Amino acid sequence: MACIQYGKNALQRIIKDTRLHPSDRMMQPLLFSSQGVRHRKLEVILTTSIEKLGKAGETVKVAPGYFRNHLMPKLLAVPNIDKYAYLVKEQRRIYQPVEEEVVKVVTVTKEDKMKEYEKAAKRLDSTQLVLRRLIDKEKFRTRATKDEPLALQSSVTVDDLVAEVARQLSIQITPENLHLPAPLPTCGEYEVPLRFPKSIPLPEGKIYWSLKVKVRSK
Repeated sequence: MACIQYGKNALQRIIKDTRLHPSDRMMQPLLFSSQGVRHRKLEVILTTSIEKLGKAGETVKVAPGYFRNHLMPKLLAVPNIDKYAYLVKEQRRIYQPVEEEVVKVVTVTKEDKMKEYEKAAKRLDSTQLVLRRLIDKEKFRTRATKDEPLALQSSVTVDDLVAEVARQLSIQITPENLHLPAPLPTCGEYEVPLRFPKSIPLPEGKIYWSLKVKVRSK
């Protein structure tokens, strides 16, 4: 309220500084041209936000009597003419407080988190992760049979799988979520068990969660 009053005082000073005759300041012919004409309304500029009428700076239509007896004496509005439009604009520019940004805080419940975990677990369990790696050319030449799996230059580690899950599926897991006793040394298809809390229910018919991995040669 103090800020609004300060703005009104500023408007009074600005209007006074225009050095107009008192009758020219507020008693404009526009205000009284409609007196005696029923249902005609005036266009005025609000200097203060008024509930159910409008916000400060907006142009609204009101009954002449309402403006003359209520809005004008309290400097809640001024006539909609160029001179006053400029004054109101300047008043708002100088004295209008900066609106604070409202940040909406969304509370995430434990149930919401569990649903997200279950959704991620199901996606991991139903998707095949595909990795491409360089093969060991020396071992390729010396392999016993053509059916022997192709050895990789560098084995696929648990950290490699964590990184690929994040890249391909946009799901964040940790090495502790994967049961991989030893790195994957050759090309082929693997099924890596996943470790999740028991609170995440398994799909019907499954004994454990798993991540399907296919390693191919480049």
